[in-house]
Amino acid sequence: NGPSNPIRKVVGEQQLSIDAGQSSTEAREAQFLLDLLPSSRAFGSGYHTTLLDLIMSVLRHLLMFVGLVSLEATASFSPGSRSILRDIGNAIAGDQKDNAFELNATNFDSVFRDTPAKYAVLEFFAHWCPACRNYKPHYEKVARLFNGPDAVHPGLVLMARVDCAVKMNVKLCDKFSITHYPVLFWAPPRKFVGGSWGPKQDKSEIILMDDWRTSDLLLSWINKQIGSSYGLDDQKFGNDHLLPNMSDHEQISQALYDIEEATEEAFDIILSHKAIKSSETSTSFVRFLQLLVPHHPSRRCRKGSAEILLNFDELCPSGECSYGHDSAVKNNTLRSFHICGKDLPRGYYMFCRGSKNETRGFSCGLWIMMHSLSVRIEDGESQFAFTAICYFINNFFMCDECRQHFHDMCLSVKTPFKKSRDIVLWLWSTHNKVNERLKKDEASLGTGDPKFPKMIWPPKQLCPSCYLSSTDWDHDEVYKFLKKYYGEKLVSSHKKNGDGGSSKEEVVVAAAAEEMAVPTNALVVPVGAALAIALASCAFGALACYWRTQQKNRKYYHNPHYLKRYNSNFMVMNTFSNNESEREKER
Repeated sequence: NGPSNPIRKVVGEQQLSIDAGQSSTEAREAQFLLDLLPSSRAFGSGYHTTLLDLIMSVLRHLLMFVGLVSLEATASFSPGSRSILRDIGNAIAGDQKDNAFELNATNFDSVFRDTPAKYAVLEFFAHWCPACRNYKPHYEKVARLFNGPDAVHPGLVLMARVDCAVKMNVKLCDKFSITHYPVLFWAPPRKFVGGSWGPKQDKSEIILMDDWRTSDLLLSWINKQIGSSYGLDDQKFGNDHLLPNMSDHEQISQALYDIEEATEEAFDIILSHKAIKSSETSTSFVRFLQLLVPHHPSRRCRKGSAEILLNFDELCPSGECSYGHDSAVKNNTLRSFHICGKDLPRGYYMFCRGSKNETRGFSCGLWIMMHSLSVRIEDGESQFAFTAICYFINNFFMCDECRQHFHDMCLSVKTPFKKSRDIVLWLWSTHNKVNERLKKDEASLGTGDPKFPKMIWPPKQLCPSCYLSSTDWDHDEVYKFLKKYYGEKLVSSHKKNGDGGSSKEEVVVAAAAEEMAVPTNALVVPVGAALAIALASCAFGALACYWRTQQKNRKYYHNPHYLKRYNSNFMVMNTFSNNESEREKER
């Protein structure tokens, strides 16, 4: 409006200071507010410029405060919050070490030609794609196992990525018929060299992967292809990592996860084989549920067992169960229940994971579950627990030779158990007898796990007080050790690892204890910035209200119709006053 306007002159000087010292965004915000203000001439000569100057000064400083708080907040946001902002998210992504190889049209063939890896996973993505950005941490978790100088299983699987949003890679992505993102392929590396893929190809060694949405699913898919049992929690050990099947205080905490996994897998085996098919098998299953409900170490497995037990008569009338293998009739069937939760079984073990896909795993988890049950029962329940375990293995463990050997050892017990100590020690002794027999068989056939050979347990290094001599046991000390190892230590260890930890092991153990975190996608706003914005809004509201009042006053005071009516009213009132004065004089 020109320098003659005192309001705009003051505001103009402030705007110059903003342009000189603040960001362009703040300048635009300030200019937007200034443009909303009317000029001084619109208010008439009676407009109070001092108050407006004060309000504008407050607004300016509030805008500056918002800018400072925002800058300060960028340094203090958590990684999850910072990822919301593109620039800051990119900075953080740059700080993290990527294990997957970033390929382009130039190095694509040479990398696949020269890699020593036997297999390769190739992801096509676009850097602008939100789903791709969200999937990257999952892909990197798996890539950590196979790629880079710190790879746990190096030289086996090459994990690579191609950004189709980069212009030089467009033709490369077209060769693989990429129409959406992300897309994953699996093949021997040399099949990618000069290769291509199309949806109509009948025979191709390049496989379009279909089950990779999480790091767990991706690794499970890879494990099936190469016959391994790798886990996301695998760590790189040196040559001094001795006695891999000896568990310390932290390793035993992983057993709770494996107990849940084995419980759910046993339930799945029963369903898939339709093993409950008579009154005998029905009674055996119910007895085992009655043992799990009060004594399973996992709370959610106790809850799931109780739900199945309460509904069992409806699900299996007369011992004949409805399994619901057809997806259309899954409701109100055994298959509609999950004994330990919908997220189980996950398909891999932690404490019980072997170095080969066919070793340890389910049988190891089942043993740990039975040991953990035995140390939790009371004296009056020992015989019931013994028969429940024996009948369960005899009816539902699908390895015929193993089942028969276990059944024979159950039949060898002639005296009923009276104390919980009896079943704890019997199960421990039975387990060692099984290990002795399997150790001989595996040694002669070469079928054992070289990293986890069968052994008499516990070893002397783990429980020195359990040994009277090299061949004799102190059963009192063994009982104390088992009670603590499968009872107190199992619970205390997973709680200890769940406090403030962030590794995969700690997260899984915490989940097994049902200490679940609720995910949120809410946007986090700095408190200071929110407060400054609120104050600025209030100030602007006050300014708008004040301006509206002045406009209303101007409307009446400067409107000729209003002045005419005002003068007329004044004359009427003056005449009325004069008449009243004359009447008073007459009186």
